[in-house]
Amino acid sequence: MAKGKRDVIDVLKAIDRRIIFLLIALAVIIPLIFHLVFSIRTSPIVQAIFDKIEALPPGSKVILSFDYGPSTVPENQPMAEAIARHALQKDLKLYLVAVWATGPPQAEALITNVINADFPNKVYGRDWIHLGYKAGNQGLINAILLDLKAMYTTDIHGTPINSFEMMKDVHNLTDMSLIVCIGSGFPGVREWVQFAGDPGDIPVAAGVTAVEAPLLYPYYPRQLLGLLGGLQGAAEYEAALVTQYPQYQGKANCAQAVQLMGPQTVAHLVIIAFVIIGNIAFFGERRKQARSKKS
Repeated sequence: MAKGKRDVIDVLKAIDRRIIFLLIALAVIIPLIFHLVFSIRTSPIVQAIFDKIEALPPGSKVILSFDYGPSTVPENQPMAEAIARHALQKDLKLYLVAVWATGPPQAEALITNVINADFPNKVYGRDWIHLGYKAGNQGLINAILLDLKAMYTTDIHGTPINSFEMMKDVHNLTDMSLIVCIGSGFPGVREWVQFAGDPGDIPVAAGVTAVEAPLLYPYYPRQLLGLLGGLQGAAEYEAALVTQYPQYQGKANCAQAVQLMGPQTVAHLVIIAFVIIGNIAFFGERRKQARSKKS
């Protein structure tokens, strides 16, 4: 019997890492093929953002900042698209900006996937506008808190800013009902809070990668009214949106994060299983060594 136990421990210790890589790959591929979807419950920190946008009266101004690049698109892009879809569904005015140079291409993807696809009747310059990227990091945020048009004299296409209907009564960030930063580093959420939200008394909401989220939880709920943390946060917001607006049920582009949570969940379960196996092998080996010393 003891010999059998030793054999099991030796087998566990000798698992080829390529087998682990293969199982992780299958854990991702199989749920994608079979469209495995788990039930998502929206947490209070995410629901707070949804409720804020839901409560804003039509015509309220929301600034959405794209402060991330291609490397975090799988986590950040579903957040931005869910927020934009909700804002436009509520007939809010949407202002797209970026304090990252890599932000405008992500905004263009949102325009294709959300505005053109789901809101073809929304008029550029009246319902939404793309102001593009400006350099300056937190200096830019501090400047537009006082005078937005001093920095944004044109939209991303070079058209004078005052020629757009939705820009005529905008002077600075205090004219915004809500700031939403979707970010993955510096400059990002903290800079929007410190240089706009706090001094201007403007509500700030955010969506960040799972790695960055723990650093921002202390800002909630006083300085951040809510936070989307990683793919889970994006999926929770999508779930809330579909619950409130059933017309989005079943639309693939409205549930990107929900669909990706299946592979992520299964992959995490596989990883947890191997952590348990590794611990069994470790403690089994220690026990075997202790017995060897006694004998």
